[in-house]
Amino acid sequence: MSQEINKKLFQDRKRTNILSVPEQKFISYLVPRIPSWISSDGLTAIGFVGSVLILGSFLLAEYVAPWLLLFGILGFFVQWFGDSLDGRIAFYRDKSRKWYGFALDIIMDWVSVVMIGLGYVFYAPGDFKYSGFVLVALYGWAMIISQLRYKITDKYTIDAGLLGPTEIRVIISLVFLLEVIVPGSINYAVMLICGALFFINLGDTKKLLRLGDERDFTEKKRKSENTNESK
Repeated sequence: MSQEINKKLFQDRKRTNILSVPEQKFISYLVPRIPSWISSDGLTAIGFVGSVLILGSFLLAEYVAPWLLLFGILGFFVQWFGDSLDGRIAFYRDKSRKWYGFALDIIMDWVSVVMIGLGYVFYAPGDFKYSGFVLVALYGWAMIISQLRYKITDKYTIDAGLLGPTEIRVIISLVFLLEVIVPGSINYAVMLICGALFFINLGDTKKLLRLGDERDFTEKKRKSENTNESK
């Protein structure tokens, strides 16, 4: 039964991230247990609350006490819960709205990223604040690549190789924990993440352009064949 649920819930996308197998099993376990009064939009709202918690954790850490940054880890779990289950619950209940859900997910993902980046800007000292801007810009670049890949290939994926949103959340949560133990470490961790994202995006952009070139070639070849057949 669980395998049937898993197949139904994830038939619309291919996952390549490291945690895909345990994550999908956990989601398949949770989805049938979500109360009927919680809608897919309600889960999206829960994910947004998680983003608010992350932003709030930065503000609390800066203006109240550094250890309150740990609330950001809770925020990432809440965000994962809402973001990962909103679309899956719609599939499970046969109430999916492909383009509505797609548009809402992209908008909410971007709003969440901006809120997290803004939180870091409040928290970071001096010139480290610019790293928050760079991080948001690089994540935006990754989102653009994802949407263009979908446009070119008609296949939607939210992962960049072995890394997906879940792995990013886990990594940043560990960064938060390290920051509480070793104050100031988050600033260098963000710079490392920015560097890694830059090179990942660069590689994905190269692959994207190759896919675009291949589609251009295929469409031109098909058009030429159709023209020859009509003569």
